[in-house]
Amino acid sequence: MTTPQNISPQQANEWLAAGEAVLIDVREPDEFKAEHIAYALSLPLSNVNITFQQLELTSKQKVIFQCARGKRGEQACSIITNNSACAIHNIEGGLEAWKNAGLPLISSSKAKLSIFRQVQIIVGALVLILVLLGFLGQMWAFALAGAIGAALAIAGLTGWCGLAILLAKAPWNKP
Repeated sequence: MTTPQNISPQQANEWLAAGEAVLIDVREPDEFKAEHIAYALSLPLSNVNITFQQLELTSKQKVIFQCARGKRGEQACSIITNNSACAIHNIEGGLEAWKNAGLPLISSSKAKLSIFRQVQIIVGALVLILVLLGFLGQMWAFALAGAIGAALAIAGLTGWCGLAILLAKAPWNKP
């Protein structure tokens, strides 16, 4: 067991090109489908502990986790550190840092809005409308806007978002 370390996208690219590491993308499947690093395996954070155990990795291999901006990658590192003899790493800044470094990506020409962006659009629009209604004298709208903000905070803290689950079942989000 080693302490997970953040690495630069350039370092990750060198290790991957040399065959020294395995890259695991812990974003959701729709995010992975829209764009991903060529070497990456898709293993969503919610399943990382279960599925990681099924990978046949040697203790000499380096494991690199990656997400959109680095936070879910750090969470994956924390989950896996105690369950692996491999050296565990996270790409600091995630896919955004990879793109900013000018490193290659595989992109889908049919990329849809991710579920997370759909949630942000819907919740943002609802809060905006409710605040405007509140300023027009509908005081109940301020309370409802606050409740939606609290629900969003809880979703961020727990990782469970009912709206995201509903959106995933919407016809436009089906594969």
